[in-house]
Amino acid sequence: MTRIHPIPIGPLTLDMPVILAPMTGVTDRPFRTLVKRFGAGLTVTEMIASEAMIRETRQSLQKAAWDASEEPVSMQLAGCDPERIAEAAKLNEGMGAAIIDINMGCPVKKVVNGHAGSALMREPDLARRIIEATVKAVKVPVTLKMRMGWDHASLNAPELARVAEDLGIQLITVHGRTRCQLYSGSADWAFIRQVKDAVKVPVIANGDICSIADAEMALEQSGADGVMIGRGAYGKPWLIAQVMAALTGRPVPADPALAEQHAVVREHYAMMLDLYGEVIGVNLARKHLGWYTKGLHDSGLFRNEVNKLGSPVAVLDMVDRFYAALIAHDTDTTALAA
Repeated sequence: MTRIHPIPIGPLTLDMPVILAPMTGVTDRPFRTLVKRFGAGLTVTEMIASEAMIRETRQSLQKAAWDASEEPVSMQLAGCDPERIAEAAKLNEGMGAAIIDINMGCPVKKVVNGHAGSALMREPDLARRIIEATVKAVKVPVTLKMRMGWDHASLNAPELARVAEDLGIQLITVHGRTRCQLYSGSADWAFIRQVKDAVKVPVIANGDICSIADAEMALEQSGADGVMIGRGAYGKPWLIAQVMAALTGRPVPADPALAEQHAVVREHYAMMLDLYGEVIGVNLARKHLGWYTKGLHDSGLFRNEVNKLGSPVAVLDMVDRFYAALIAHDTDTTALAA
């Protein structure tokens, strides 16, 4: 079995290099808080546009806020102007960020069309200037997240990684896809080994890691120092803790019982309403309710009905009734088996 060990990120030590990936619209403060409570080596904020951070827009400040339990905090920035990203990095450092992460991996069209995210992998000179400016602007460690390359004709991640290391980047995360793949196909964990072989700083494998078995396979194929889990944690804020336990040879905690899952859903919902307000909170929470209940009995019917509701009171009432029926059925089944 592949095991993980503590890794350095500049002056910091990451005891458990199993990291929650930054995912826009998903890994906000409520979700990160829950993941950290179950157990995570590190959480990373949602991607924050450097320009919006400088203007201190309401949305950027929401994304930059964190719970004390998350510390040390890694803030992820995106942009295409070296001076503006450097300025945003300084602002985040002043707010208490312990790590600044530069996004060169986001494949979303809106980001790429703005010459940010994974678009920077086909503009190596601009990528170099962004990294250099950001590292010089702050005293905290700067890390980098990227893909294998723009497409399979330009798999330049190893070359960019060497440049980044020379400029002072302290850790590199590689999503095992190109930008042109978006999220299609399968992540190529074996390719990440080329990045690992190219640099001395820690390398983290990312992409399609949805289980303990995936994490073990990703580490074995990539030779990476740790893993970053994104979509695999949808509706399962406890997954990262389970992976950490397995990769350090500790007993793996079981999935929470239905009653505890119900309590988690309720708490998550309340935190989202508190952060976003009722109208936005109800809308944003719908995807989480779908992920939490996926695979449970009658979950399809539940999602169809709950997504029509606009009142948080009505939503929570339906959530309570859904889980009560599941728990009662589970109790009856256990009694019959006994």
